[in-house]
Amino acid sequence: MIYRVTVKQSRVTSGQRIEKGMSVDVVTNSTSNPIIANKAEVAAAFMRIYGIDINKVGALSTAYLDAVRIG
Repeated sequence: MIYRVTVKQSRVTSGQRIEKGMSVDVVTNSTSNPIIANKAEVAAAFMRIYGIDINKVGALSTAYLDAVRIG
């Protein structure tokens, strides 16, 4: 399954910035929310696409990210 994970609100922490609307696509075999079930894959996607350590920003949670199944 493919999920699109999108930033819901901007945040600046530890010299890193995420902006509302940034998104990455994550492929997973799990049927549950990848923000909860596949945190490592979501973090790797943000690092690969934007060069941002989403863990360091403290935004690897459903409070800052939204996941929608797209495939």
